[in-house]
Amino acid sequence: MGKLAVIAIGGNSLIKDKEHQSVEDQYQAVAKTCSHVAGLIEEGYNLVITHGNGPQVGFILMRSELASGVLHQVPLDSCGADTQGAIGYHIQRALVNEFRKRGIDGRVAAVVTQVVVDRNDPAFGTPSKPIGPFYEKEKAEKYRAQEGWVIVEDAGRGYRRVVASPVPVEIIEEDAIRTLAEAGFVVVAVGGGGIPVIRNEEGDLEGAAAVIDKDLASGLLASNLGAEDLIISTSVESVALNFGTPDEKPLSKMTLDEARRYLSEGHFAPGSMKPKIETAIEFLEKGGARVIITCPEYIVQAVRGERGTTIVR
Repeated sequence: MGKLAVIAIGGNSLIKDKEHQSVEDQYQAVAKTCSHVAGLIEEGYNLVITHGNGPQVGFILMRSELASGVLHQVPLDSCGADTQGAIGYHIQRALVNEFRKRGIDGRVAAVVTQVVVDRNDPAFGTPSKPIGPFYEKEKAEKYRAQEGWVIVEDAGRGYRRVVASPVPVEIIEEDAIRTLAEAGFVVVAVGGGGIPVIRNEEGDLEGAAAVIDKDLASGLLASNLGAEDLIISTSVESVALNFGTPDEKPLSKMTLDEARRYLSEGHFAPGSMKPKIETAIEFLEKGGARVIITCPEYIVQAVRGERGTTIVR
């Protein structure tokens, strides 16, 4: 085996913009990202790939809404499973094609992955993650009454469903992922943060109406697998202090202590860079060697220390 790394690819690797959202557009975006990911194989890495799925889940929920007069609603956990399969297929196909072009003898497998969350997680008491389409008030109230949805008014644009975003605690298919990685497969897993499931009072798994943060789940997987590197692919080249201001300062390297300090000083936006830094801190505290944050086109240079942001203990 080469050095094991978990690479989490963000939404920009799946959908470039609102004008390029078709399935073929999504595949082309994935293929471009996979051309860079294949470079990590040539650098000697064994890889486990995770990915986001927010827009794709939204598309399924929109289709479900448009078809609500003739078909049942699609539960949120099933939406997660559907997108893991579809996006996993795109990544598999794109990587196999890229391997052929480069003469790499590589195998790829996607694992539909369940991730356990605590049914008593406080997030279930304060759902805050918007999902799905906007509704008129009357329809929103109907879903609130019939389905038990939590509905909020969204900045004058209409009403939306919100769900919990609990902390991931256990990855059900972890042993399968490890076995495949040790056998030399590039493994696609924990898509969208994993399909959220809880253990009921009998100990059985049940799907949960929740969304797990993709970066937190990726960090948990990386730690549990004993990965040396966690690579977070995002829309910017590097982490920056005072992001988006005239005083913006890109960081090529951070220590764990510096990451903790910058986080406490409020430099990183919630829902954007903050969960990535929180994940980096937790991964390093659990023994990981290095976290790299950069955009897809620079990941090979970043692992060489030439671009992006590297965080070490």
